[in-house]
Amino acid sequence: MYIKRHIEEAVRKRGREKGAVVLTGPRQVGKTTLMENLVPDLPKITFDYLDIRRSAQNEPGAFLELNPPPVFMDEVQYVPELFPYIKIYLDKNKQKGAFFLTGSQSFELMKNVTESLAGRAGILELTGLSLREMRNETWSTPFLPTADYLSERKKSKIDLPLKSTWEIIHRGSLPELFQNPEIDWQNYYSDYIKTYIERDVRKLTQVVDEMQFLQFMGVCAAMTGQLLNLSSLARDVGISEPTAKRWLSILKTNGIVYLLRPYFNNAILKAVKTPKLYFMDTGLAAYLTRWLTPETLFSGAMKGSFFESFVVAEILKSYHNAGKEADLYFLRDGNRQEIDLIIFQDNTLFPMEIKATVNPSAGDIRHFQMLSAIPGIKIGAGGIICPASELLPLQGEHKVIPLWAV
Repeated sequence: MYIKRHIEEAVRKRGREKGAVVLTGPRQVGKTTLMENLVPDLPKITFDYLDIRRSAQNEPGAFLELNPPPVFMDEVQYVPELFPYIKIYLDKNKQKGAFFLTGSQSFELMKNVTESLAGRAGILELTGLSLREMRNETWSTPFLPTADYLSERKKSKIDLPLKSTWEIIHRGSLPELFQNPEIDWQNYYSDYIKTYIERDVRKLTQVVDEMQFLQFMGVCAAMTGQLLNLSSLARDVGISEPTAKRWLSILKTNGIVYLLRPYFNNAILKAVKTPKLYFMDTGLAAYLTRWLTPETLFSGAMKGSFFESFVVAEILKSYHNAGKEADLYFLRDGNRQEIDLIIFQDNTLFPMEIKATVNPSAGDIRHFQMLSAIPGIKIGAGGIICPASELLPLQGEHKVIPLWAV
């Protein structure tokens, strides 16, 4: 059964505005399924099939004439030869919603889009299922910890038991795993990684040793929710730092990891300028770091890092699914005082801490005071995102924000 995706309206809107809509994202997040349900009447061409791929590669102009728009093309990154012809068609016909394109290999896909379809394509990123989608919620507003947002969000509250939270964090956000609880979790992620390395990674870099790249992914997963340390990452895997940087870029471009930018300002003493690394799918991170059950993950040393990773991913999804960019940061100064997450919007900083405890305290937001030193910037409402059951006041306009409210 199809799970309604919150990004659907953004896809429709781009289709009304642009000649092409490009939907990208990691493997197995549901790009093809979404488009099949959104534009069911359009002819579908998938370039997974070698004969169709070769035909488009060898005679792209003739291929497009035989398959005129409006059309849905799947795995279009395999046929870069088509993009100049799509550009010519759009420039000539000025048709909106002529091409709906999907692809998993974001690096190759975006290179072609940038070179040929700049200004002609609406680009959207689909990630794994959001918590909202898993719970069949209609709430689709991007997260912002304001009083107005939280007041409205509370009206559609659905309780989220602690046990269920950690089962979701551990199992991950890939639609097939969510829909089919009988699927073996370990086997699924083992096959997922094998396919990812063989079909995507090999095409983007000279990976000689697949086991070494798998080890690299494991070390990255162990760093989720922490400052990126490229030299340590390279040393642990036994590769050069430039190689580690290149491999990390592949994971980032393919939507496997997200690098949270540091916020720095001259008013903040020695603010850290290194990003933090997050795995977008906590299930994949749990598999790579060998946390084999929700119970061991909940009681283990990485509990806080996984909860933080899950929350950051959920906030990102709320923006991606609305077709918007998320302006997210963290802040750490030279005295190791840190604010886990900051949303910057309308010249306002909204600070948040992310805690795995159900009983946070006002002392957990003591570092928010760092922001008062920044001139010309308004400090908005914030608080602590945690697995508490109720939305509660904390200090001033800052609140205890339950995970269900994100």
